[in-house]
Amino acid sequence: MCPFCRNRPAHIKKSGRFPKKTGRCPYVQRYLCRDCGKSFSDATTAPTFKQRKPHLNRKLFDLLAAGVSQRKCAELLRIHRKTVARRLLMLGKTCRERNQKQLAKAAKVSTVVFDEMETFEHTKCKPLSIALAVEEKSRRILAVHVSQMPAKGHLARIAMKRYGYRPDKRREGLTKLMQDIKERTIDVQLMKSDECPRYPLHVRRHFPLAEHLTYKGRRACVVGQGELKAGGFDPLFSLNHTCAMFRDNVKRLARRTWCTTKKKERLQDLLDIYTAYHNWRVSGRARRTLRLR
Repeated sequence: MCPFCRNRPAHIKKSGRFPKKTGRCPYVQRYLCRDCGKSFSDATTAPTFKQRKPHLNRKLFDLLAAGVSQRKCAELLRIHRKTVARRLLMLGKTCRERNQKQLAKAAKVSTVVFDEMETFEHTKCKPLSIALAVEEKSRRILAVHVSQMPAKGHLARIAMKRYGYRPDKRREGLTKLMQDIKERTIDVQLMKSDECPRYPLHVRRHFPLAEHLTYKGRRACVVGQGELKAGGFDPLFSLNHTCAMFRDNVKRLARRTWCTTKKKERLQDLLDIYTAYHNWRVSGRARRTLRLR
């Protein structure tokens, strides 16, 4: 189909081809639309359109999902850091679309565990909340959303003085999380979380027929990047273990790191990239299903 006039393939003919520097196929096929008179190729509608080194996308995907910073990725791949920043946008969008398709194929979920973890952008005076939901049995990530929140504790007065009023958008983030779970899953019978007073209202609003179990929060252990709980049986283990893996495999989420988030939109892209990597790993499917070029 012509990407310009959307005509049927009967009005399209081949119009030569041009060589390709990288990839399995040595050339790219070119076409001509007889109705609008415009030409296009197989790469026109691809997410890697106008990329000189599309073969680096897979390597960059593996590095970003393995706890490597963007500057280190640029050093290892011998490219400019701005190239990594641009590819991050493309990878985030591609993985976000693929996550929705993969979850739509296996939408039957009986038990969902959800909670929030905190990080910051630029400074600790600008905290961020990450709403996360996973399937209890398979530890598959169902949805993840980033939203801003005001500073707490002794940083609240300092943040107000330096940066002014910061609205709390955690309610909107939880609403988006619940809507995504409702759209991508069916037959949700049980919801689990901690005893946060904001959670029961969202569960009753979006899942009125589901049972909601709450558990008292406990002190975190030293290992597991501060997300796994110390000692005894943990009823929210699937979620806490996934949060610990986020802390370990996303460089900017580590407890002690030089990497910080400058924009929450880029953090959302990174979380979508790791979600794709995590779901393919826990599902047992071969990672060759991810095609980025």
